[in-house]
Amino acid sequence: MPPFTISCARNCSPRRYGSRSGRPGPSSTYAGSTWTDRLWIPVPGSRAAPAPRRRTEPALVTRARFRHKRARHSSGVAMKRFPDCSFGAPARWLAVAALCCAVSAGAAVADTKPDPVLATVNGQPIHLSDVRDAVGSLPPQARAMPPQQLYPMLLEQLIDARALLIQAQRTGLDKDPDVQKSMQMAADHALETALLSKVVRPQITDEAVKAKYEQDIAKKPGEIEVHARHILVPDEATAKKIIAELKKGADFAALSKQYSKDPGAAQQGGDLGFFKKSEMVPEFADVAFSLKDGEIAPNPVKTQFGWHVIQVLGHRTAPPPSFAEQRDQLRQAMIQAAVQKEVASVRSAVKIEKFNPDGTPVKPTDTAEPPPEK
Repeated sequence: MPPFTISCARNCSPRRYGSRSGRPGPSSTYAGSTWTDRLWIPVPGSRAAPAPRRRTEPALVTRARFRHKRARHSSGVAMKRFPDCSFGAPARWLAVAALCCAVSAGAAVADTKPDPVLATVNGQPIHLSDVRDAVGSLPPQARAMPPQQLYPMLLEQLIDARALLIQAQRTGLDKDPDVQKSMQMAADHALETALLSKVVRPQITDEAVKAKYEQDIAKKPGEIEVHARHILVPDEATAKKIIAELKKGADFAALSKQYSKDPGAAQQGGDLGFFKKSEMVPEFADVAFSLKDGEIAPNPVKTQFGWHVIQVLGHRTAPPPSFAEQRDQLRQAMIQAAVQKEVASVRSAVKIEKFNPDGTPVKPTDTAEPPPEK
């Protein structure tokens, strides 16, 4: 089966489709789909994957969130789609994405177990090992599906892929120059990934990841967190009026429920709980972290959401995140660092010449910037 690679720089979790229990049901099985550039084209008789759920109520005070990039999938016949996650590191890290899957799944080893034929397509066999290889290319959440559900689905998709391949060869597409170029690119990419996997995998052991955690995270002091509450209003005049009422002894929680435009926090008396400085917009965080326990900001704070009246209730030092929380992120970072090192090494071992778009050699003066005007 053609390789199927998905990756996420932020460790999102793919969604499973089917019954409410979260286990894939009959509705999640379909004949297969073909993949074209950023578009799913369902094969007649197949079922299209559900559209992703989208948040419709933006938070008024947002903690910093990762902004994911659009999905980047590489596959021949499409496997299950996981739309709740935007997969995709920048293009230069496509090899890293494939390598992450390889390091997590482990190296393919020779299997001495019986390898029965599960299907034939025009006499060409599809073995149990082919299905196992397809399972190994899936993300961990998909691999956790029961084999009696996952294997039949993958077998159907392998049959689809083989039938498409036979038809493509029958029509002579394998002789088409553009197709041959794409095939060569795929082969080159497979070799690049194999090299990186061979070099990097031995470095990313559980012991190495644990040591990295102890060095970079466990021994460092925790981050300061602030416990604060706020009242969000649309204009400065209202915010100043609320501050004046608070100075006279008015109840903060009552005023929050009366005035605040942040419905989530207003129901809690404006309480935002504990948060780190990086988790709030800068204008809000700078003021909140400058206040003492129990202190109310003397002036309203303007952010993109409106005007805030802020009171700090307490400070604490957060404990460092656990190894279980950081393991996957550390592993990804170690893989990327190892890849960067290997790329730098192989670049230094080859002769590189660069040319301009018109074919002329690149000169140092081509990229030089003129001196600043005096």
